Amino acid sequence: MKSLERTSLALRRNLLLGTIFDRLARVHADGRLVEEAGGGCLTYNEAADRVARLAAGIAGRIERGDRVVVAVSNTYDLLLLVVAAARAGAIAVPVNPKMRDDEIEYVVADSGASLVIHDATEVLADEPQSAPAVAEPSDVAAIFYTSGTTGNPKGARLTHQALLAQAAPGAMWPSGLRRDEAVVGLPVAHIMGFVVLLAFATAGIPVYFLPKFRADVALDAIEQRRSTMFVGVPAMYRMMLDAGAEQRDLHSIRMWASGADKLPPELARKFKSFGASMTIPFTNINIGEAAFAEGYGMVELAGGVAAKVSPPYLPLAIGDFLGLPLPPYRLRVVDDEGNDVRPGTVGELWVKGPGVLQGYHGRPEATAEVLTEDGWLRTGDMARKGPFGLVFFVGRSKDVIKHGGYSVFAAEVEGALEQHPEVTEAAVIGLPDERKGEVPVAAVILRPGASVTGPELAAWARERMSDYKAPRRVVIVDELPRTGTDKVQKSELLGLFEVPSS
Repeated sequence: MKSLERTSLALRRNLLLGTIFDRLARVHADGRLVEEAGGGCLTYNEAADRVARLAAGIAGRIERGDRVVVAVSNTYDLLLLVVAAARAGAIAVPVNPKMRDDEIEYVVADSGASLVIHDATEVLADEPQSAPAVAEPSDVAAIFYTSGTTGNPKGARLTHQALLAQAAPGAMWPSGLRRDEAVVGLPVAHIMGFVVLLAFATAGIPVYFLPKFRADVALDAIEQRRSTMFVGVPAMYRMMLDAGAEQRDLHSIRMWASGADKLPPELARKFKSFGASMTIPFTNINIGEAAFAEGYGMVELAGGVAAKVSPPYLPLAIGDFLGLPLPPYRLRVVDDEGNDVRPGTVGELWVKGPGVLQGYHGRPEATAEVLTEDGWLRTGDMARKGPFGLVFFVGRSKDVIKHGGYSVFAAEVEGALEQHPEVTEAAVIGLPDERKGEVPVAAVILRPGASVTGPELAAWARERMSDYKAPRRVVIVDELPRTGTDKVQKSELLGLFEVPSS
């Protein structure tokens, strides 16, 4: 019976965000859904009841279609509140707790929210909502704001269909055939964290959730709990490596996964070797290495639309290969006129599928800039079209440095710098130059105990890449300015280069 319910859940196209936990509770009942570091546990039945009681409290404070800002701490309750708002007939607007007060105030004003929730207890009713609000899969369920790395963030209007398109197929995962647990420390208000938690919930894979990511805590959790999966962003993998991942017993991991930003290939190879393919029963003997999965997506696509998996011991799907599109998504690489480019040529990546945003909230001009009349999203990412329709990531269109007539892709230079054995992370920007227009410069974080200097790194880079690509200056920093989703905020790097570096 459960297998039939799983299949029904995976294949149905009329799923709604507000009722997803009701359906999951019928399949998994008292199965463990989540355990929070330093907090409690929830079963599927308990989560469904909590969503219904949160929805009852929200429904008494809003009109149908009102925006509700969810500004709670980064806990599993943030996910449940977004689902509850949809169940109550509202449109949820989650915000990252790492945002400054003025940034949250901007989102509240821009979204026109009629209710702001700072703690789940504010709306938790004694009795559950009797019936969820009627909705269609094509209705907007939530507004997720962009990271705001360049200018004010924009609110992406995402439908029920968009938010559940990737999560529902997880119901086909054969949970129960083996023990699985995923460690996750992502911000839930970011689309990647939200969709990852939904996907694990539908797959029946319990999550050990870290409300605040710390590399040592994540490594402790994997080692002590013998967790089998970890999902993070590249910055988290760098932090775990610096925190001594190589000295930990991480053989229980069968699958590492990353998204939200480009992951250096060497980092993926290292973590594959830390895990294992299997453990011989009744022994502590581990065999093989873990797989590594990467996803490509963005908030305007309600999460990932392409994915790649590097199997154990095979160096496949590592590097710039974007991944295969997840059905029914389609990818195109086009020129400035919107025509498909020839293989080997760089162009802008366009995507079409169920996750494409309905538009930016209150910004018709910005919507028209990214959406074509026939529903393709102009991602702003530059890609190279390869053989057999394969697509390779090059960099953000806004991350292209125009140097004396040449186009320098920041991601390519960053990847080259990160090949240096003493470099943990590099961020490359264009510095205005009267003669060349822009020149590439870099800020880098070094590995613990490293002694290389900025001028030495600049010289090292000049020996390994074309002159026009090599950074003219390299500065060493302890940390890089980041958004709430751990992406580097490059607009704040210019100040590092206003005076000569030492």
